[in-house]
Amino acid sequence: MSPVWWTRILVTALVVVACIVVYTSNRLLTERFTDRTRGAAEVRLALYSANLLSELQRNSIVPQLLARDPALIGALNSADFTQSTARLLSFVDEIGAASLVLMDTDGRIVAATNRERLGENQRPQRSFIDALRSNITTFTVGEREEGGYSFTYSRRVEDSSLVIGVVSVEVDLAKLERSWAGISDAVMVLNSEGLAILATEPRWRGRLEEEAIALQEPQTAIERALRGTPDWSALPIDAYLRGDGVMRQEARVPFQGWRVVSFTTFQSVRERVNAILALEIMGFAITLAGLFWFLSRRSNLAARMFQMESAELRQLNRRLQREIAERKKVEKDLEVAEQTVAQTSKLAALGEMSAAVSHELNQPLAAMKTYLAGVRLLISRERPDEAVVAVQRIDSLIERMGAITKQLKSYARKGKDSLEPIDMKDAVLSSLSMMEPQLRQRQVVITRTLPDHPVMVFGDRMRLEQVIINLLRNALDATKTAGEPVVEILLAQGDVARLSVRDNGAGIEDLDELFEPFYTTKAPGDGTGLGLAISSGIVNDFGGRLTARNSAKGGAIFEVELPILGSEIEAAE
Repeated sequence: MSPVWWTRILVTALVVVACIVVYTSNRLLTERFTDRTRGAAEVRLALYSANLLSELQRNSIVPQLLARDPALIGALNSADFTQSTARLLSFVDEIGAASLVLMDTDGRIVAATNRERLGENQRPQRSFIDALRSNITTFTVGEREEGGYSFTYSRRVEDSSLVIGVVSVEVDLAKLERSWAGISDAVMVLNSEGLAILATEPRWRGRLEEEAIALQEPQTAIERALRGTPDWSALPIDAYLRGDGVMRQEARVPFQGWRVVSFTTFQSVRERVNAILALEIMGFAITLAGLFWFLSRRSNLAARMFQMESAELRQLNRRLQREIAERKKVEKDLEVAEQTVAQTSKLAALGEMSAAVSHELNQPLAAMKTYLAGVRLLISRERPDEAVVAVQRIDSLIERMGAITKQLKSYARKGKDSLEPIDMKDAVLSSLSMMEPQLRQRQVVITRTLPDHPVMVFGDRMRLEQVIINLLRNALDATKTAGEPVVEILLAQGDVARLSVRDNGAGIEDLDELFEPFYTTKAPGDGTGLGLAISSGIVNDFGGRLTARNSAKGGAIFEVELPILGSEIEAAE
């Protein structure tokens, strides 16, 4: 067996031993430190329960003592309460209660350590009603408007077996919450119904335990990353709190079926276990590093043997670098030549673009001339509203002229504009509206057959209207010699969207050269021969085709076929 294999076996054995030791240590240390943490949590929970019970018992005797106070009894009999509040204030510091309240038989507060409550009517309150009905001290838990709960001991005040008032003592259990909040545990006190009446988390109050621990706070990116990291130190999770495993402890309070529940995190356990495991891993890493250092000494001899060969490789590398530099220089010269050819092609296209601009702007200019004549007539007839509509149409024509200029520049550069879903039916209607002045002037019969629903295709609205207007313009020019000029427009949707424009003119003489640039049958000055060439290029950019044929009934038929929006998406996928 070769030394390389012995090295691999040795390294593999060391890694396997390290994994076994770390795994075993992790489980043993986790159980040990978890037991310690659980015992400490149980001790703290017993202290929480004892403190809570002590505070309740210490305040339970106060109403009985106050109910026998001669000064308070005399004030209730004489209805003179000028000294009653001061009397209660003298007791509150010694007792340590949250507040003391004295009420008459009508439930009106006649004396209180909180002077703002004087005059309040407590007759509907449960603490007042229970005290009147019972001859012993009663305990009630009430929900405050500002949040949290109030804990009150109440007792009726009697004189000669007659009830003359009620005295209440509010127990300050909030100080226990404040003291618990300074400890790493999360604590809640549940009443007999399972509702949290005391809690270190304010949002837990008034909720069941399951609802309280289910509340999640927004996690930061760091928290999400840490919680997404696999935790190889398996801990005996009792419950989940805010997405983390915690140790749950519960103790019963011998008071009205109350319970105290605490949630202790395993953070201290993880810290202790991970610290010891880090030392173990460090020891194995140092051992592995020493092994690699020993093996590297053997490889130094082999490295010296390759130094001689590396000198020849360096010389070869230098020759390759020179060849690469020469090749880069040739590629750069070729790129400059290609840019020069591209620029020359752009300059050659300027002549074609100028002719196209002249052709495409004739249509909106003719429409603007007609609209201006209409505006003058409407103004002379004092019809300003209709004149404003005509001016707005002139404004839209001006915008269209700018768009045509931009499109024809793009056509000369052989570029493409961004495409989007459009309604071919709306494009046809918009084109007819644009051609309305010419149609009205020529008195051509226009028959159109359009579907009731939209015909959605993928393209550019302005460029599609440009194609439709070119076809309508050619149809109008073809029907100049017809006795009764008719132009038929048919839009149908099947596997593709098909727009047909038919005229009853003389037809097409040369179908082969019809879509070639500068081919025209019009008289000089009437056309440039670029309309159909541009239209065919636009339709091809949309993934469709523009065809022409002569009709058996006479005239010509131009058809625009475009893929409908659904088939276009499937083809792209």
